[in-house]
Amino acid sequence: MEINWYGHSCFRITERNMATVVTDPYDHKEVGYSELKAKGDIVTISHDAPGHNNAKAVKGSEWTLDHAGEYEIGNVFITAVAIGSNGSRNMVFVFDYEGLNVCHLGDLENVPSRKEIEQFGTVDVLLVPVGGGNGLNAAKAAEVISLIEPSIVVPMHYAIGDTKTKLNGINPFLKQMGMNEKIEAQESLKVTRSSLPEDTQVVVLTVSK
Repeated sequence: MEINWYGHSCFRITERNMATVVTDPYDHKEVGYSELKAKGDIVTISHDAPGHNNAKAVKGSEWTLDHAGEYEIGNVFITAVAIGSNGSRNMVFVFDYEGLNVCHLGDLENVPSRKEIEQFGTVDVLLVPVGGGNGLNAAKAAEVISLIEPSIVVPMHYAIGDTKTKLNGINPFLKQMGMNEKIEAQESLKVTRSSLPEDTQVVVLTVSK
């Protein structure tokens, strides 16, 4: 499996002979990134906001998922869980690629209850907002990670470059996780079940073009 980050909360998840997922495609004019250039079979939308719901920007997509439920598309099992946040609905998506589970928390703002977290099942890779705004801040993100106990954590939804969104940078989150702020970012995350670390590992990704 390979995971690429396009900035904000947008990722592309690919695996050979399985459907490609693009999460939370953004309107680049609203968030300040360059125009999104991503291809995928499935688009998932965590909530209805310009930084997360620009499905038309994803080329080749046949399915757009934005409601709670269980789906099987292109050999990928997808569980969508609705979690309210200050009166608004946020969708959490869990993608099961032959037993390798990736969880995208969307614009989750508050720490979920244990009952809500149980609906996610086992999480191997957690894509978690860390920059505040309408999503988790650094401290809450660290708390959520300790509750979910994933093998790999990929931070998202934080300020980089000249973005227009009012978010914190990544350093407060790295401090919360007891990490060196000069951690080297990777172009992509390539992972298999056999390569999962025993202890939770944070992987910072660069923005794909």
